Amino acid sequence: MNRGFYIIMAAQFFSALADNALLIASIALLRDMQAPQEYEPLLKLFFTVSYVALAAFVGAFADSMPKWRVMLISNTIKIGGCAMMVLGAHPLFAYAVVGLGAAAYSPAKYGILTEYLPHRLLVVANGWIEGLTVGAIILGTVIGGALIRDDVSHFLQGLPLPFGHEPYQMALLIIGLLYVVAAIFNMFVPDTGVDHKVLRKNPLYLMHDFNHCLKLLWRDKLGQISLAVTTLFWGAGATLQFIVYKWAEHALGMDLSSATMLQGVVAIGVAVGAVLAARYVTLRKSVRVIPMGIGMGLMVLVMTLVTNETIAIFLLILVGGLAGFFVVPMNALLQHRGHILMGAGHSIAVQNFNENLSILVMTGIYALLIMWGVSINTVIILFGLFVAGTMYLVQKAHHANQRVSDDVAHLDDSPMH
Repeated sequence: MNRGFYIIMAAQFFSALADNALLIASIALLRDMQAPQEYEPLLKLFFTVSYVALAAFVGAFADSMPKWRVMLISNTIKIGGCAMMVLGAHPLFAYAVVGLGAAAYSPAKYGILTEYLPHRLLVVANGWIEGLTVGAIILGTVIGGALIRDDVSHFLQGLPLPFGHEPYQMALLIIGLLYVVAAIFNMFVPDTGVDHKVLRKNPLYLMHDFNHCLKLLWRDKLGQISLAVTTLFWGAGATLQFIVYKWAEHALGMDLSSATMLQGVVAIGVAVGAVLAARYVTLRKSVRVIPMGIGMGLMVLVMTLVTNETIAIFLLILVGGLAGFFVVPMNALLQHRGHILMGAGHSIAVQNFNENLSILVMTGIYALLIMWGVSINTVIILFGLFVAGTMYLVQKAHHANQRVSDDVAHLDDSPMH
């Protein structure tokens, strides 16, 4: 990997770092406002709605100009959303603006990998990007958790500055600086030299083109399997984040600041799984990791029996490890098929549409269950069984596809490292 790849990784790291720190600060703001508890998972819903609503347009936008420029524009939108929260906008609406920037950012950050690297390096590149994203989750949740602690918050509010005296305002300003660092790296992301498509201004054409790409990827035998797995994974991952916070509060007696550390523990497991997958799983072997998804769903059920913090840490590392090991190869396979069938930005936009629609549905259902007073253990059992059962059905569908035509045999089996 050359210097340009590491600049891409640095830009992604700082942007994701700020996203995750801002989520924790937003939850703290909602609690400070004494907002209903179902508002917390709605933060994720407001963040991801742009991914779904604008899916037909962000892919074409990402393919219409150099990816570094798309990343810079999108990161600037994120800075605007963070600034809105600093100035007192409701956390749900301000976080929705950040989500708008993230929706435009995603096709560029993943699409540039398929433009910049040969196919044989996609798994290891995804291992890098997922590993660094997980590192950003760990550090972001730790930073967010530290900034909302009472002693840190009081210290920041007491600084002799003409601003930052509202609750968590200084914390939000610090998070905003992380977005600025990401924007600086964006300006040094290399231009891949790939020809760009002129952005069509007719929204009906863009929607028709997106619908064509959506059907194309779902009809592809390998594309549909990898898309189904990643769609389920991201919906489950977003929901599990809020489940862990609620479970830590009820089963382990932790407050929000302490519970963020457990989210970091899950992320450590994901990072380890991602690194192992990048090292040992080739593109041809990528579909063999689906049973790991089934195992992850079953492992989540054990959470209902745990009341000890040490055991909880080991369990969550294992859950994260299974998740990281199966999502990285499937993500690489999906990018490979998407790049062949359509432009990089278009394929990532299709992927984002499905994955974030899953996040909207699953976090929305979780919010409803919490609003209806369903116990967290019941929620965990329903969640784990759903993940394991759905992954099993995806595996059955893949085996049926292979009996018709062995598409896996045509994939690259070269070492990825």
